[in-house]
Amino acid sequence: MSQRDGGFSLVDLLVAIAVLGILASIGLVHAGQDRARAELDGAMRRLAVGLEQARRSAERDGKACALSLTEAGWQPPASADLSPCRGAGLALEEPLSRGVVRLDTNLPDPLRFSVNGLVLDGGMAVLSAPGSTVRPCLVVSLPLGVMRQGRYQQDPAAGLSSSHCLPKGRTS
Repeated sequence: MSQRDGGFSLVDLLVAIAVLGILASIGLVHAGQDRARAELDGAMRRLAVGLEQARRSAERDGKACALSLTEAGWQPPASADLSPCRGAGLALEEPLSRGVVRLDTNLPDPLRFSVNGLVLDGGMAVLSAPGSTVRPCLVVSLPLGVMRQGRYQQDPAAGLSSSHCLPKGRTS
C-alpha cells in the first residue's frame, strides 16, 4: 500500500485559483455597471426633484424665479435679473460618488419659472456615465412645462432631440 498525502497538488491549486479569479472578475464587471446605473438613477431623481422644488418655490412665494443647470447640478442663475428658486444648490451627484455622471442639455440658462409655477422654457437633459449603456433623459415640454422621463436612444453628442427620449422599456 502506498501512503498518499491528504493535501492538494500544485495543479489542483492553480486550477482553483484560476476559477476563483474568473468568478471574481465577473462579479466586479457587473458591480461596476450596477454602480454606474445607480449613480445615473440618483442623478436623474435629483434633476427632477430640483425642477419640482423650483416650481413649488415660485408658486409658494408668489414670484418668478430661475435656476441654471450645470454639470454640478442646479445653481442660482448668473444673472441677477431673476431671483434664484429654492431648488438652487441641489447637486446631481451624491457627496461620496465617483463624479462620473456626464450631463448633456439644451435647457436654456437660466430656466425660468412663472409666479404660478409653470416652466417658461423647454428642453431636455441626458445623463450618461462610463461603464453604462443606459442614458436616462428628462424632457420639459412647453407650454405647460410637463416633465417626462425615459431612456435616450441615440448618442447625445450628435445633438439632442426629445423624440429619442423613449419611456423605459420601449426601444423605438
